[in-house]
Amino acid sequence: MKSLKVKDYMSTRLITFHENTNVVEAMGVFLKRQISGAPVVDGDGALVGILSEVDLLRVIVQDSYYAESVGIVGDFMRREVDTVDPQMDIYTLAEKFLKERRRRYPVISNGKLVGQISRRDVLQAAEGLLQGKA
Repeated sequence: MKSLKVKDYMSTRLITFHENTNVVEAMGVFLKRQISGAPVVDGDGALVGILSEVDLLRVIVQDSYYAESVGIVGDFMRREVDTVDPQMDIYTLAEKFLKERRRRYPVISNGKLVGQISRRDVLQAAEGLLQGKA
């Protein structure tokens, strides 16, 4: 069976944020671009966290309970992020998705964010393989 790698199916045109991005601005990007999560990078392109819809829901809760000012992405993002290597095979990744129940993983090479791969990307790879296109 053909070896399918993350690098062949990952998205490389990513929407990213910086820690100092205003969370209301990030919320607007999520809604406009219809995304549910995005990597957070530093000035050198290194991954420092990930921001999800769930993280942004915490903004709403904080505002309703504590009447605090909204804040920045760095206040709400998750800093501990599971990542994958571009050389990982799609089958191993599919098992990882099943086990860890994530929607997407940032793809890291040499300490830099180089892409992102989602469950949908894995399904597209599998469809191509099953139809003889991969």
